[in-house]
Amino acid sequence: MNVRIYTDGAARSNPEGPGGYGTILEYTDKKGELHTKEISQGYVKTTNNRMEIMAAIAGLEALNTSCEVELYSDSKYLVDAFNQHWIDSWLAKGWRRGKNEPVKNVDLWKRLLQAKEPHKVTFIWVKGHNQHPQNERCDFLATTAADGDDLIVDEGYQGE
Repeated sequence: MNVRIYTDGAARSNPEGPGGYGTILEYTDKKGELHTKEISQGYVKTTNNRMEIMAAIAGLEALNTSCEVELYSDSKYLVDAFNQHWIDSWLAKGWRRGKNEPVKNVDLWKRLLQAKEPHKVTFIWVKGHNQHPQNERCDFLATTAADGDDLIVDEGYQGE
């Protein structure tokens, strides 16, 4: 089965909150009918990069069987981590980067690697705010996430 996952970790429509994330899975069944599954979360007090990774994890963990996945994200960091093989480099260096600096969000990167393992995933960056139809989808998710009632506790957040 081919699946498209649209993620957003910005929740821009929430003027007072720290943000949130949303994910939509879209697939066509054997009869050719289009289906969507929405995974929307409420406010998350965390960094935008963590939200983007969590949104991708939510989509991949929702899949019950091995699939070919196109994962659309407006996070260049998330997409480049896989397309430019940063993850491979980090693994080889023991989760270190450049000048032996530790990689941030290692807990989530490890969980994302595990979530993507049974699937063939193509990561596609959708440049933000350029009227691209796929980016409009990502922006829609941000609004849906901001309107959600769920509260996610992000243990990795080091805040006020």
